Amino acid sequence: MDLELSVEQVMLVETVRKFVEKELLPLEEGIEEKGFLDPLLARALFEKSRENGLYAMNIPEEFGGGGLSALDTMLAEEQFGHAKDILIRRAFGNVYEVLLNANAAQRERWLLPTVRGERTCAIAITEPGAGSDAGGIRTRATRQGDRWVLNGGKHFISDGEFSDFFVVSAVTDPQAGTRGISLFLVDKALPGLTVGRNQKMMGLTGTSHVELHFDEVPLSNDCLLGEENTGFGQILRTLGRVRLAQVCARAVGKATRLMNLMVSYANERKQFGRAIADFQMIQQMLADSAIEINAARWMVWDAAHDIDRGKDPREKISMAKVYCSEMLGRVADRAVQVYGGMGYCADLPVERLYRDARIFRIFDGTSEIHRSVIARSLSRHGEALYGTL
Repeated sequence: MDLELSVEQVMLVETVRKFVEKELLPLEEGIEEKGFLDPLLARALFEKSRENGLYAMNIPEEFGGGGLSALDTMLAEEQFGHAKDILIRRAFGNVYEVLLNANAAQRERWLLPTVRGERTCAIAITEPGAGSDAGGIRTRATRQGDRWVLNGGKHFISDGEFSDFFVVSAVTDPQAGTRGISLFLVDKALPGLTVGRNQKMMGLTGTSHVELHFDEVPLSNDCLLGEENTGFGQILRTLGRVRLAQVCARAVGKATRLMNLMVSYANERKQFGRAIADFQMIQQMLADSAIEINAARWMVWDAAHDIDRGKDPREKISMAKVYCSEMLGRVADRAVQVYGGMGYCADLPVERLYRDARIFRIFDGTSEIHRSVIARSLSRHGEALYGTL
């Protein structure tokens, strides 16, 4: 793996970084105060991003996207991680690669409008009894003649208020376990679909997390994404890259922002006539944070490199998910400690970054679930998983 970024990759990072710093970060305080992003500002962000070729960069060029490789996507996503979740969604898009499984007709109806920013998608997999265990879903799609009927419910659907359609997982063969799950493209306007309450969260201010209720929702055969009963496999194949980007790479970006704030404050803050950056215990917190951020970044790049080479990166993504999310938690905690009372104060960004960091160890599979994935792989593959080149 060549560890030196190309001129094009450096330009990509700089372009995204400048956009985030100029267009996104100044809006964060207002979102925290109001609890939402003004729709006019959201539209303006989208227009500016699209003009600069920054919208839907993860989607292949043949479908109108930016065509970034997995590694290039991670470079951009690390910069995304400096900003609030809702700003990332509105500025850079929420186009999930699972939509690439759409057939020609579905692409015209769902994928291409989403890449153009005319439609917005949310993933609806999580249920009250099925979080990390995606195979434990109870939502049911029953075939009735030439159509399907959807019943059940989902919760914690990120960006569900704004999105106008959902990729919904549902059981289509109750006897087959995870081999009996299918994915459906479900328009919000369909009869029987109700958007429930927006579930208030500790952090992620501005991003909605809604409940969805399905009561005899009629779905045509055109709504089935991919083949029947292949939904679980589609989730595993496509959402791993999403996890690497939207959790791992963004965790590195968010930790880097916290690190920058810590260093700046430690150099400015004086105690006992000296900058606190001169104190050994502060230096240890800064050094440990720098070491862990760099280690996490290499884990993300390594997994992305495997994706670009066509290798199965599942275990490496699980390793990165655990390490990057827990690294972010440690860096956020150190940042509060370095800032002292001001780090606990909502007047400064450290407080909200600390709150936002906590969810990274939970969503897209908890640390405990991913450790189980890693341990099971070790039992099967042993040293091949970690000890050879």
